Amino acid sequence: MSLAGKVVIVTGASSGIGAVTAEAFAKLGSKVVITARDEANLKSTEKACKAANSKAEVLLITADVTTDAEKIIKTTIDKFGKLDVLVNNAGVGETGSILDIDVDQFDRVFNTNLRAIFLLTKFAAPHLIKTQGNIVNVSSVAGMRSFPGLSVYGTSKAALEQFTRCIALDLAPHKVRVNVVSPGVTVTNILMRLGMSAEDYAKFLEQAKSVHALGRVGQPKEVADAIIFFASDSSSFVTGATLPIDGGRHAMCPR
Repeated sequence: MSLAGKVVIVTGASSGIGAVTAEAFAKLGSKVVITARDEANLKSTEKACKAANSKAEVLLITADVTTDAEKIIKTTIDKFGKLDVLVNNAGVGETGSILDIDVDQFDRVFNTNLRAIFLLTKFAAPHLIKTQGNIVNVSSVAGMRSFPGLSVYGTSKAALEQFTRCIALDLAPHKVRVNVVSPGVTVTNILMRLGMSAEDYAKFLEQAKSVHALGRVGQPKEVADAIIFFASDSSSFVTGATLPIDGGRHAMCPR
């Protein structure tokens, strides 16, 4: 899919969608830069990339996207000399009613889900212009649809989708494409990392089947496949697009 030899950064690559996406790029022969805060889990992703392709070149950068955006881009260029694809996958989720949450939550979520992506895009753009590369952002169905208790998270993802469209227009004259995928409920460990028990998570996944038109939840590979599509020449005439990977949830209304 035209990705062999391409230099690809995947943020939030220590688990879930990011880890599976990094492995998919490695399998296709890309030079993959994986970055996240959890070094131990990043090493697991690195092993998975090497298992998918024994010749894969993988650069591991332990970093926090909220403070290390410039470092991530610079380290990539120092190692590989170019950048072809930036996958902005790192994100955080927090819940709470507007009656209970405080400004600290707003700042934490927006710093990761929007400000960090602005910075990574800003630092990456000159290098992507040189290669006529592209950016793929990872949003959420919560950016399209409204849910109680998700005002900050949902607003950050809605802002990310509008940011994607605007940046796509800014960079289109330079032949740099920018698109966004919007997953529904996808099987990852994010909720358990936020404190949900394994038992409650299993119940959540079972209940979630009924709010997705296809009657099931998604798998990380299904999101990774869409990211690969946007990153490759298969989507060469697509920019500024939002693609729901949500089993039809974005099209549903409560009855």
